[in-house]
Amino acid sequence: MKIHLFQQCLIDMFYPHVGMAGVEVLERLGCELVVPKKQVCCGQMFTNSGYNEAAMDAIKNTIECFENAEYVVSMSGSCAFAIRDEYHHFLKDQPEWLARAEKLSGKIYEFTQFITDVLGVEDVGARFNESVTYHTSCHVTRLMGVKEPPFKLLKNVKDINLIELPRADRCCGFGGTFSVKNPEISEVMTREKALEIAGTGANVISGSDQACLMNIAGMLDRLHKEGEIDRRIKVMHIAEILNCR
Repeated sequence: MKIHLFQQCLIDMFYPHVGMAGVEVLERLGCELVVPKKQVCCGQMFTNSGYNEAAMDAIKNTIECFENAEYVVSMSGSCAFAIRDEYHHFLKDQPEWLARAEKLSGKIYEFTQFITDVLGVEDVGARFNESVTYHTSCHVTRLMGVKEPPFKLLKNVKDINLIELPRADRCCGFGGTFSVKNPEISEVMTREKALEIAGTGANVISGSDQACLMNIAGMLDRLHKEGEIDRRIKVMHIAEILNCR
């Protein structure tokens, strides 16, 4: 099966090992991957702040890169949601581009969703001997409606000790530009999330949205340095865990 991979610019620029883990998992499951060289930001960061016109080139570039794909797999739920559900709002006055966006919207899947719902796989053959808790990011869970796939995959990882995260439905405080525009509120939310994670006793916090994980990692590191958390907690995208053998 041939799929086009939407890496997410955050992963591509700062966490390439996450992208590589995703590629290796999908290739082991029999997928042939295409990674368009022209892909850049999907435009979400601009539209989140109201800069819709400034986002237009990025939106149209994304459509051109992926519209002819059979399947598009995104390593980021927030980007996948933007492409699947938001593009048509910004292109409503451009009929030709609107039609192309709507065609693309039916092809895009979040990483774990694609594995369970399209490939029909719940056990990828991973082995990970650690205690892990999982952050259910807002875009993946609430907006995309992807709730069960990550847990189906993690529960089938051999040797894993999967621990439920209390109040898992609460936002980590990132929210894209929300964390920049409202840093005081964001900090309180992120601190609460980090302490909840530490309270589980898990050694690893995982998730499927790297932006959330980046935010959480910063707070975990800070609270550990300040002595409020007694150990270092590793932060791993779910693709990294599923790639462990």
